[in-house]
Amino acid sequence: MTDTTADEVLHTVTSNVSWITLNRPAAMNAVTWDQRERIITLLAEASADPDIRSVVITATGKGFCAGADIRGGPAPAERIPGDVARTIQRGAQRFIAAIMDCEKPVIAAVNGTAAGIGAHLAFACDLVIAAENAKFIEVFVRRGLVPDGGGAYLLPRLIGPQRAKELMFFGDSVPAAEAERLGLVNRVVPAEDLEKTAREWAERLAQGPTRALAMTKQLVNASLESDRRAAFAAEATAQEINMTTRDANEGVASFVERRSPEYRGR
Repeated sequence: MTDTTADEVLHTVTSNVSWITLNRPAAMNAVTWDQRERIITLLAEASADPDIRSVVITATGKGFCAGADIRGGPAPAERIPGDVARTIQRGAQRFIAAIMDCEKPVIAAVNGTAAGIGAHLAFACDLVIAAENAKFIEVFVRRGLVPDGGGAYLLPRLIGPQRAKELMFFGDSVPAAEAERLGLVNRVVPAEDLEKTAREWAERLAQGPTRALAMTKQLVNASLESDRRAAFAAEATAQEINMTTRDANEGVASFVERRSPEYRGR
């Protein structure tokens, strides 16, 4: 059997940026089990590789990701209680967690429709840039389903519980401009400027103090579930650790010497 995963998830590294591109345009990039596994692996590799300093996730064609391709992935011969929960935990939830846990900043460059797990794929990223024609759909209610892939975790933290419930209860399509107004998207750009803007942001991040960015990401994500005392303690510890890095010392030295810093990601 031919392995088509490499064709369905394109990957390049340029200027210290890992570009991960969903490539099933005929299926509006509905994500398969194999694609998820490939992306999880690439994100883990980005965390471990000091020469990768930021990540972009995008897609080809008119859709960013139309949700999960339910035809893919392992299916038990006879479904028993617990099978669905295990499938979601091993699949969609693991997928979303891999983005949030990646030690490098991850940018979503949303080129079109992001529905279901595709919307959550974008919302799990650290920064979201959307083309003007992009839209986001909490499609689960249209199928009589409960949101999965971390949706009920992500949306209330991004836009508050009332707005999150509005999107999830009705399943309406949210245009990019409205998503930006709600706080789901950082920047909306013309479609022809999407890749350029994502590249500019990613390369700017790749020139930054990579370890400090990793710890900043961790602090912000953890702060949503911490009390003030725990958050302050984590912040102080992170700064203590960060001050052992070359980039932190370079940042201080460049300030004292009144010059631009040259960060190496170490």
